[in-house]
Amino acid sequence: MPRSVPAATAALRVLRFLSGQPVPVSATRIAGELGLPRSSAYHLLTAMADEDFVVHYPDDRTWGMGIAAWEVGHGFARQEPLARLARVPLARLVDRVGQSAHLVVLHGADVLYVIEERAPGRPPLVTDVGVRLPAHLTASGRAILASLPGPQVTALYPGKGAFTSRTGAGPRSPTELRRLLVTTRQRGYATEDGEVTEGFASIAAPIDAGTIHASVAVTWESRTPVGDLVDDVRVTAAEIARRLRHT
Repeated sequence: MPRSVPAATAALRVLRFLSGQPVPVSATRIAGELGLPRSSAYHLLTAMADEDFVVHYPDDRTWGMGIAAWEVGHGFARQEPLARLARVPLARLVDRVGQSAHLVVLHGADVLYVIEERAPGRPPLVTDVGVRLPAHLTASGRAILASLPGPQVTALYPGKGAFTSRTGAGPRSPTELRRLLVTTRQRGYATEDGEVTEGFASIAAPIDAGTIHASVAVTWESRTPVGDLVDDVRVTAAEIARRLRHT
């Protein structure tokens, strides 16, 4: 019979809890949510911070995910089925359109970039593997949010305080987001222009594969004529969805 290791179990529960939070949280909340004694939670978090699995933000008195946790997740992302099955279709998309493309998954109210395929000669982007960005600002995130049930979107964005901005553009309230997602849902793809990085635009399509919340997007310099990319992006998303359903 396997032996129970309480400290290891508690550490894993802390990581799982923090990975689902959109922002760092207090030790008091961690202890309360996980049913841990407050003193034990502090000792555990300190030990995890020593190994870089969590980070302490003393000004806010909060704790968040550390770089070591990201490295573990990044290792999984390199091997997990979605990344492995999507890499070839995404590379073909880049070859066809001559622009950089990426694949993301929804992580709380953020999108996490799982694959980034850079087109030769194109400028670098902020959307590297492992980067997280607010879902409501990205075409990738909007494509996914538009495919979710309304109550789930409301839970992620309960009020104006849930909205952030990078360039001063983008939805700033649940009402504005709902309107945007209605349009996205009706046309079957999402767009953004200058809301993540000024001078860059993106188009994205959701991957319809059951419980997997993911999307494919192409990003280009706004001033560069690229033609109609909608069909190419949607065809790639559909191909990845077929691959996932066949496994």
